[in-house]
Amino acid sequence: MPATKTFHYNSIDATGRKTKGTVEAPNEAAATHLLRARGEVPLELSAAGQGLKQDLKIPGLGGRMKGKDLAIFARQFATMTSSGMSLLRSLSILEEQTSALSLKKAVGEVSSDVAGGTSLSGAMAKHDRVFPRLMVAMIRAGEAGGMIDRALEQIAESLEKDTALRGKIKGALTYPAIVLAFTFVLIAAVLIFIVPVFEAMFKNLGGELPAITQFLVTTSHNMWWIGPLFLGAGIGGTILFKRRLRENEGFRLAVDKAKLRMPVFGSLFSKLAMSRFARNLGLLLNVGVPVMQALAVVGETTGNEVIHAAMKDVQNAVRGGQPMSSAMRLHKVFPEMVVQMIEVGEESGQISQMLDKVADFYDREVDSAAESLTASIEPIMVLVMGAVVGGMVICLYLPMFTIYQNIQG
Repeated sequence: MPATKTFHYNSIDATGRKTKGTVEAPNEAAATHLLRARGEVPLELSAAGQGLKQDLKIPGLGGRMKGKDLAIFARQFATMTSSGMSLLRSLSILEEQTSALSLKKAVGEVSSDVAGGTSLSGAMAKHDRVFPRLMVAMIRAGEAGGMIDRALEQIAESLEKDTALRGKIKGALTYPAIVLAFTFVLIAAVLIFIVPVFEAMFKNLGGELPAITQFLVTTSHNMWWIGPLFLGAGIGGTILFKRRLRENEGFRLAVDKAKLRMPVFGSLFSKLAMSRFARNLGLLLNVGVPVMQALAVVGETTGNEVIHAAMKDVQNAVRGGQPMSSAMRLHKVFPEMVVQMIEVGEESGQISQMLDKVADFYDREVDSAAESLTASIEPIMVLVMGAVVGGMVICLYLPMFTIYQNIQG
Protein backbone atom coordinates (compact mmCIF):
# COMPACT_ATOMS: atom_id res chain seq x y z
CA MET A 1 0.00 0.00 0.00
CA PRO A 2 1.53 3.37 -1.00
CA ALA A 3 2.59 5.75 1.72
CA THR A 4 0.20 8.61 2.40
CA LYS A 5 0.97 12.31 2.72
CA THR A 6 -0.77 15.12 4.53
CA PHE A 7 -2.28 17.80 2.30
CA HIS A 8 -3.60 21.19 3.42
CA TYR A 9 -6.65 22.38 1.50
CA ASN A 10 -9.15 25.18 1.06
CA SER A 11 -12.43 23.96 -0.38
CA ILE A 12 -16.02 24.96 -1.03
CA ASP A 13 -19.10 22.73 -0.79
CA ALA A 14 -22.38 22.72 -2.68
CA THR A 15 -23.91 25.29 -0.32
CA GLY A 16 -21.04 27.73 -0.93
CA ARG A 17 -19.48 27.25 2.51
CA LYS A 18 -15.68 27.46 2.45
CA THR A 19 -13.61 25.21 4.69
CA LYS A 20 -9.95 24.62 5.51
CA GLY A 21 -8.33 21.43 6.76
CA THR A 22 -6.02 18.52 6.06
CA VAL A 23 -6.51 15.25 4.24
CA GLU A 24 -4.39 12.10 4.02
CA ALA A 25 -3.77 10.72 0.51
CA PRO A 26 -0.97 9.10 -1.54
CA ASN A 27 -0.73 12.04 -3.93
CA GLU A 28 -2.35 15.32 -4.93
CA ALA A 29 -4.71 13.74 -7.47
CA ALA A 30 -5.94 11.26 -4.86
CA ALA A 31 -6.45 14.07 -2.33
CA THR A 32 -8.48 16.03 -4.89
CA HIS A 33 -10.58 12.96 -5.67
CA LEU A 34 -11.20 12.34 -1.96
CA LEU A 35 -12.38 15.90 -1.39
CA ARG A 36 -14.72 15.76 -4.37
CA ALA A 37 -16.13 12.46 -3.16
CA ARG A 38 -17.07 14.29 0.04
CA GLY A 39 -18.92 16.92 -1.97
CA GLU A 40 -16.19 19.55 -1.66
CA VAL A 41 -14.48 21.35 -4.52
CA PRO A 42 -10.79 22.03 -3.72
CA LEU A 43 -9.76 25.64 -4.30
CA GLU A 44 -6.17 25.29 -3.08
CA LEU A 45 -4.17 22.19 -2.22
CA SER A 46 -0.57 21.60 -1.16
CA ALA A 47 1.55 19.04 0.65
CA ALA A 48 2.21 19.77 4.32
CA GLY A 49 5.23 22.01 4.79
CA GLN A 50 4.97 23.61 1.34
CA GLY A 51 2.18 26.13 1.96
CA LEU A 52 -0.94 26.47 -0.10
CA LYS A 53 -0.37 26.84 -3.80
CA GLN A 54 -0.51 30.35 -5.17
CA ASP A 55 -0.02 31.88 -1.70
CA LEU A 56 3.35 33.35 -2.65
CA LYS A 57 3.20 35.77 -5.55
CA ILE A 58 6.11 37.91 -6.71
CA PRO A 59 5.07 41.14 -8.45
CA GLY A 60 5.88 41.05 -12.15
CA LEU A 61 6.14 37.25 -12.27
CA GLY A 62 3.50 34.61 -12.93
CA GLY A 63 1.41 36.80 -15.26
CA ARG A 64 -0.47 35.36 -18.16
CA MET A 65 -0.32 31.81 -19.38
CA LYS A 66 2.56 30.92 -21.67
CA GLY A 67 1.51 30.38 -25.27
CA LYS A 68 3.29 27.04 -25.51
CA ASP A 69 1.48 25.55 -22.50
CA LEU A 70 -1.86 26.81 -23.78
CA ALA A 71 -1.19 25.43 -27.28
CA ILE A 72 -0.42 21.98 -25.86
CA PHE A 73 -3.54 22.13 -23.70
CA ALA A 74 -5.73 23.13 -26.67
CA ARG A 75 -4.30 20.37 -28.89
CA GLN A 76 -4.87 17.70 -26.24
CA PHE A 77 -8.37 19.01 -25.52
CA ALA A 78 -9.25 19.02 -29.24
CA THR A 79 -7.94 15.47 -29.69
CA MET A 80 -9.96 14.15 -26.76
CA THR A 81 -13.25 15.79 -27.73
CA SER A 82 -12.93 14.82 -31.40
CA SER A 83 -12.46 11.18 -30.35
CA GLY A 84 -15.83 11.25 -28.59
CA MET A 85 -14.66 11.75 -25.00
CA SER A 86 -16.98 13.86 -22.82
CA LEU A 87 -15.99 17.38 -21.77
CA LEU A 88 -15.84 16.49 -18.07
CA ARG A 89 -13.71 13.42 -18.68
CA SER A 90 -11.39 15.41 -20.97
CA LEU A 91 -11.04 18.22 -18.43
CA SER A 92 -10.34 15.74 -15.64
CA ILE A 93 -7.53 14.10 -17.60
CA LEU A 94 -6.08 17.47 -18.66
CA GLU A 95 -6.07 18.67 -15.06
CA GLU A 96 -4.00 15.65 -14.04
CA GLN A 97 -1.59 15.91 -16.97
CA THR A 98 -1.01 19.68 -17.03
CA SER A 99 2.24 20.73 -15.36
CA ALA A 100 1.71 24.53 -15.43
CA LEU A 101 0.29 25.37 -11.99
CA SER A 102 -1.92 28.30 -13.02
CA LEU A 103 -3.39 26.32 -15.94
CA LYS A 104 -3.86 23.24 -13.74
CA LYS A 105 -5.81 25.25 -11.17
CA ALA A 106 -7.91 26.98 -13.85
CA VAL A 107 -8.79 23.67 -15.57
CA GLY A 108 -9.83 22.18 -12.24
CA GLU A 109 -12.15 25.11 -11.53
CA VAL A 110 -13.52 25.02 -15.09
CA SER A 111 -14.25 21.31 -14.67
CA SER A 112 -16.11 22.00 -11.41
CA ASP A 113 -18.16 24.78 -13.01
CA VAL A 114 -19.05 22.65 -16.03
CA ALA A 115 -20.10 19.81 -13.72
CA GLY A 116 -22.35 22.33 -11.95
CA GLY A 117 -24.14 23.24 -15.19
CA THR A 118 -22.09 26.20 -16.45
CA SER A 119 -21.20 26.25 -20.14
CA LEU A 120 -17.57 25.60 -21.06
CA SER A 121 -17.13 29.10 -22.49
CA GLY A 122 -18.75 30.67 -19.44
CA ALA A 123 -16.51 28.72 -17.09
CA MET A 124 -13.37 29.60 -19.06
CA ALA A 125 -14.34 33.29 -19.27
CA LYS A 126 -13.86 33.53 -15.49
CA HIS A 127 -10.12 32.92 -16.00
CA ASP A 128 -9.20 35.70 -18.42
CA ARG A 129 -5.53 35.62 -17.36
CA VAL A 130 -5.30 31.98 -18.47
CA PHE A 131 -7.72 31.60 -21.39
CA PRO A 132 -7.57 34.43 -23.98
CA ARG A 133 -10.77 36.11 -25.11
CA LEU A 134 -10.32 34.74 -28.64
CA MET A 135 -10.40 31.19 -27.28
CA VAL A 136 -13.54 31.86 -25.21
CA ALA A 137 -15.35 33.51 -28.14
CA MET A 138 -14.58 30.61 -30.49
CA ILE A 139 -15.72 28.02 -27.94
CA ARG A 140 -18.93 29.98 -27.34
CA ALA A 141 -19.60 30.00 -31.08
CA GLY A 142 -18.78 26.29 -31.24
CA GLU A 143 -21.27 25.58 -28.46
CA ALA A 144 -23.99 27.56 -30.25
CA GLY A 145 -23.37 25.74 -33.53
CA GLY A 146 -22.91 22.28 -32.02
CA MET A 147 -19.33 22.02 -33.30
CA ILE A 148 -17.21 22.55 -30.22
CA ASP A 149 -14.70 19.88 -31.32
CA ARG A 150 -14.11 21.79 -34.57
CA ALA A 151 -13.70 25.05 -32.65
CA LEU A 152 -11.14 23.45 -30.32
CA GLU A 153 -9.26 22.03 -33.31
CA GLN A 154 -9.00 25.45 -34.92
CA ILE A 155 -8.00 27.04 -31.62
CA ALA A 156 -5.19 24.50 -31.29
CA GLU A 157 -3.95 25.21 -34.82
CA SER A 158 -4.09 28.97 -34.22
CA LEU A 159 -2.20 28.78 -30.92
CA GLU A 160 0.44 26.47 -32.42
CA LYS A 161 1.04 28.84 -35.33
CA ASP A 162 1.12 31.84 -33.00
CA THR A 163 3.61 30.09 -30.71
CA ALA A 164 5.81 29.20 -33.70
CA LEU A 165 5.77 32.82 -34.89
CA ARG A 166 6.66 34.10 -31.44
CA GLY A 167 9.53 31.62 -31.32
CA LYS A 168 10.91 32.92 -34.61
CA ILE A 169 10.70 36.52 -33.43
CA LYS A 170 12.47 35.66 -30.18
CA GLY A 171 15.10 33.78 -32.16
CA ALA A 172 15.72 36.82 -34.34
CA LEU A 173 16.11 39.07 -31.28
CA THR A 174 18.20 36.68 -29.19
CA TYR A 175 21.51 37.29 -30.99
CA PRO A 176 21.52 41.10 -30.69
CA ALA A 177 20.42 40.83 -27.05
CA ILE A 178 23.31 38.47 -26.24
CA VAL A 179 25.84 40.65 -28.08
CA LEU A 180 24.55 43.77 -26.34
CA ALA A 181 24.76 42.11 -22.92
CA PHE A 182 28.27 40.85 -23.66
CA THR A 183 29.30 44.36 -24.72
CA PHE A 184 28.13 45.83 -21.39
CA VAL A 185 29.96 43.07 -19.49
CA LEU A 186 33.12 43.76 -21.49
CA ILE A 187 32.90 47.49 -20.82
CA ALA A 188 32.47 46.86 -17.08
CA ALA A 189 35.42 44.44 -17.07
CA VAL A 190 37.68 46.98 -18.80
CA LEU A 191 36.66 49.75 -16.39
CA ILE A 192 37.10 47.58 -13.29
CA PHE A 193 40.24 45.59 -14.14
CA ILE A 194 42.14 47.21 -17.05
CA VAL A 195 41.77 50.96 -16.48
CA PRO A 196 43.31 50.89 -12.93
CA VAL A 197 46.42 49.16 -14.33
CA PHE A 198 46.88 51.86 -16.95
CA GLU A 199 46.15 54.59 -14.40
CA ALA A 200 48.97 53.36 -12.13
CA MET A 201 51.31 53.25 -15.09
CA PHE A 202 50.39 56.78 -16.15
CA LYS A 203 51.05 58.10 -12.64
CA ASN A 204 54.53 56.57 -12.62
CA LEU A 205 55.39 58.00 -16.02
CA GLY A 206 53.92 61.44 -15.32
CA GLY A 207 52.15 63.71 -17.76
CA GLU A 208 48.59 65.03 -17.99
CA LEU A 209 45.82 62.67 -19.12
CA PRO A 210 43.59 63.62 -22.08
CA ALA A 211 40.04 64.51 -21.12
CA ILE A 212 38.52 61.31 -22.56
CA THR A 213 41.04 59.12 -20.73
CA GLN A 214 40.44 61.04 -17.50
CA PHE A 215 36.72 60.38 -17.96
CA LEU A 216 37.40 56.61 -18.15
CA VAL A 217 39.57 56.78 -15.03
CA THR A 218 36.90 58.73 -13.11
CA THR A 219 34.22 56.29 -14.22
CA SER A 220 36.41 53.39 -13.09
CA HIS A 221 36.76 54.95 -9.62
CA ASN A 222 32.98 55.30 -9.31
CA MET A 223 31.93 51.91 -10.70
CA TRP A 224 30.90 50.80 -7.19
CA TRP A 225 27.85 53.08 -7.40
CA ILE A 226 27.49 53.70 -11.16
CA GLY A 227 26.99 49.98 -11.89
CA PRO A 228 24.23 49.41 -9.29
CA LEU A 229 22.65 52.74 -10.26
CA PHE A 230 22.31 51.76 -13.93
CA LEU A 231 21.18 48.24 -13.02
CA GLY A 232 18.57 49.55 -10.60
CA ALA A 233 17.42 52.19 -13.08
CA GLY A 234 17.11 49.53 -15.78
CA ILE A 235 15.06 47.16 -13.60
CA GLY A 236 12.93 49.96 -12.16
CA GLY A 237 12.36 51.48 -15.58
CA THR A 238 11.32 48.11 -17.02
CA ILE A 239 8.83 47.50 -14.21
CA LEU A 240 7.33 50.99 -14.53
CA PHE A 241 7.21 50.69 -18.32
CA LYS A 242 5.35 47.37 -18.16
CA ARG A 243 2.96 48.67 -15.51
CA ARG A 244 2.09 51.75 -17.54
CA LEU A 245 1.84 49.66 -20.68
CA ARG A 246 -0.67 47.44 -18.90
CA GLU A 247 -2.74 50.23 -17.35
CA ASN A 248 -2.63 53.13 -19.83
CA GLU A 249 -4.31 52.67 -23.22
CA GLY A 250 -2.91 55.92 -24.62
CA PHE A 251 0.62 54.91 -23.67
CA ARG A 252 0.16 51.50 -25.33
CA LEU A 253 -1.04 53.22 -28.49
CA ALA A 254 2.02 55.52 -28.56
CA VAL A 255 4.40 52.61 -27.97
CA ASP A 256 2.81 50.46 -30.69
CA LYS A 257 2.94 53.35 -33.17
CA ALA A 258 6.63 53.78 -32.40
CA LYS A 259 7.24 50.03 -32.82
CA LEU A 260 5.68 50.06 -36.28
CA ARG A 261 7.87 53.02 -37.33
CA MET A 262 11.18 51.53 -36.14
CA PRO A 263 13.72 51.45 -39.01
CA VAL A 264 14.81 47.82 -38.71
CA PHE A 265 12.16 46.08 -36.60
CA GLY A 266 9.08 48.04 -37.71
CA SER A 267 8.43 45.93 -40.80
CA LEU A 268 8.68 42.73 -38.78
CA PHE A 269 6.26 43.99 -36.10
CA SER A 270 3.82 45.15 -38.79
CA LYS A 271 3.82 41.79 -40.59
CA LEU A 272 3.41 39.92 -37.32
CA ALA A 273 0.41 42.10 -36.38
CA MET A 274 -1.19 41.54 -39.82
CA SER A 275 -0.69 37.79 -39.53
CA ARG A 276 -2.38 37.62 -36.13
CA PHE A 277 -5.18 39.97 -37.22
CA ALA A 278 -6.04 37.98 -40.34
CA ARG A 279 -5.70 34.61 -38.61
CA ASN A 280 -7.86 35.56 -35.62
CA LEU A 281 -10.58 37.30 -37.63
CA GLY A 282 -10.73 34.43 -40.12
CA LEU A 283 -11.07 31.86 -37.33
CA LEU A 284 -13.81 33.79 -35.55
CA LEU A 285 -15.87 34.27 -38.70
CA ASN A 286 -15.30 30.66 -39.77
CA VAL A 287 -16.84 29.19 -36.61
CA GLY A 288 -19.83 31.51 -36.81
CA VAL A 289 -19.00 34.37 -34.46
CA PRO A 290 -21.11 37.43 -35.46
CA VAL A 291 -19.16 40.08 -37.38
CA MET A 292 -19.51 42.82 -34.77
CA GLN A 293 -18.38 40.54 -31.96
CA ALA A 294 -15.54 39.19 -34.09
CA LEU A 295 -14.27 42.70 -34.79
CA ALA A 296 -14.38 43.54 -31.09
CA VAL A 297 -12.49 40.38 -30.10
CA VAL A 298 -9.87 40.58 -32.84
CA GLY A 299 -9.00 44.14 -31.90
CA GLU A 300 -8.05 42.99 -28.42
CA THR A 301 -6.17 39.84 -29.45
CA THR A 302 -3.70 41.09 -32.07
CA GLY A 303 -1.42 42.53 -29.40
CA ASN A 304 -1.27 45.88 -31.20
CA GLU A 305 -3.13 48.95 -29.95
CA VAL A 306 -3.00 50.63 -33.38
CA ILE A 307 -5.09 47.81 -34.87
CA HIS A 308 -7.30 47.81 -31.78
CA ALA A 309 -8.09 51.50 -32.30
CA ALA A 310 -8.68 50.92 -36.01
CA MET A 311 -11.08 48.06 -35.25
CA LYS A 312 -13.23 50.38 -33.14
CA ASP A 313 -13.67 52.68 -36.17
CA VAL A 314 -14.34 49.68 -38.43
CA GLN A 315 -17.00 48.43 -35.99
CA ASN A 316 -18.78 51.78 -36.07
CA ALA A 317 -18.61 51.88 -39.88
CA VAL A 318 -19.95 48.32 -40.27
CA ARG A 319 -22.71 49.08 -37.76
CA GLY A 320 -23.65 52.00 -40.00
CA GLY A 321 -23.92 49.74 -43.05
CA GLN A 322 -20.51 50.25 -44.67
CA PRO A 323 -18.42 47.31 -45.97
CA MET A 324 -15.55 46.26 -43.73
CA SER A 325 -13.00 46.80 -46.51
CA SER A 326 -14.10 50.42 -47.09
CA ALA A 327 -13.65 51.25 -43.41
CA MET A 328 -10.26 49.52 -43.25
CA ARG A 329 -9.00 51.44 -46.27
CA LEU A 330 -9.09 54.63 -44.19
CA HIS A 331 -6.42 53.25 -41.82
CA LYS A 332 -2.83 53.10 -43.06
CA VAL A 333 -2.02 50.23 -40.71
CA PHE A 334 -3.80 47.88 -43.14
CA PRO A 335 -1.82 47.31 -46.38
CA GLU A 336 -3.74 47.70 -49.62
CA MET A 337 -3.32 43.99 -50.39
CA VAL A 338 -5.12 43.06 -47.17
CA VAL A 339 -7.96 45.47 -47.90
CA GLN A 340 -8.35 44.17 -51.46
CA MET A 341 -8.41 40.52 -50.31
CA ILE A 342 -11.13 41.31 -47.77
CA GLU A 343 -13.06 43.24 -50.42
CA VAL A 344 -12.95 40.21 -52.73
CA GLY A 345 -14.03 38.01 -49.83
CA GLU A 346 -17.02 40.27 -49.10
CA GLU A 347 -18.10 40.17 -52.74
CA SER A 348 -17.70 36.39 -53.08
CA GLY A 349 -19.01 35.46 -49.63
CA GLN A 350 -15.71 33.79 -48.72
CA ILE A 351 -14.17 36.34 -46.38
CA SER A 352 -12.88 33.79 -43.86
CA GLN A 353 -11.06 31.87 -46.61
CA MET A 354 -9.51 35.09 -47.91
CA LEU A 355 -8.37 36.00 -44.41
CA ASP A 356 -6.74 32.58 -44.05
CA LYS A 357 -4.81 33.20 -47.27
CA VAL A 358 -3.72 36.62 -45.98
CA ALA A 359 -2.57 35.03 -42.72
CA ASP A 360 -0.60 32.35 -44.57
CA PHE A 361 1.04 35.02 -46.73
CA TYR A 362 2.11 37.07 -43.71
CA ASP A 363 3.31 33.96 -41.88
CA ARG A 364 5.76 33.43 -44.75
CA GLU A 365 6.63 37.12 -44.72
CA VAL A 366 7.42 36.95 -40.99
CA ASP A 367 9.68 33.93 -41.59
CA SER A 368 11.55 35.78 -44.33
CA ALA A 369 11.75 39.02 -42.33
CA ALA A 370 13.08 37.20 -39.25
CA GLU A 371 15.83 35.53 -41.28
CA SER A 372 16.75 38.81 -43.00
CA LEU A 373 16.77 40.63 -39.68
CA THR A 374 19.16 38.13 -38.15
CA ALA A 375 21.45 38.28 -41.18
CA SER A 376 21.52 42.10 -41.22
CA ILE A 377 21.87 42.60 -37.46
CA GLU A 378 24.87 40.27 -37.01
CA PRO A 379 27.42 42.47 -38.84
CA ILE A 380 25.91 45.63 -37.32
CA MET A 381 26.28 44.29 -33.77
CA VAL A 382 29.83 43.13 -34.47
CA LEU A 383 30.71 46.62 -35.75
CA VAL A 384 29.10 48.26 -32.71
CA MET A 385 30.95 46.01 -30.28
CA GLY A 386 34.22 46.55 -32.17
CA ALA A 387 33.73 50.31 -32.17
CA VAL A 388 33.02 50.40 -28.42
CA VAL A 389 35.95 48.19 -27.45
CA GLY A 390 38.27 49.82 -30.00
CA GLY A 391 37.29 53.28 -28.77
CA MET A 392 38.12 52.36 -25.18
CA VAL A 393 41.50 50.94 -26.23
CA ILE A 394 42.33 54.13 -28.15
CA CYS A 395 41.34 56.23 -25.12
CA LEU A 396 43.71 54.21 -22.93
CA TYR A 397 46.61 54.51 -25.34
CA LEU A 398 46.21 58.22 -26.09
CA PRO A 399 48.33 59.27 -23.06
CA MET A 400 51.16 57.12 -24.41
CA PHE A 401 51.73 59.62 -27.22
CA THR A 402 51.88 62.55 -24.76
CA ILE A 403 54.27 60.65 -22.49
CA TYR A 404 56.43 59.71 -25.49
CA GLN A 405 56.61 63.37 -26.58
CA ASN A 406 57.62 64.41 -23.05
CA ILE A 407 60.37 61.79 -23.03
CA GLN A 408 61.61 62.94 -26.46
CA GLY A 409 61.57 66.56 -25.29
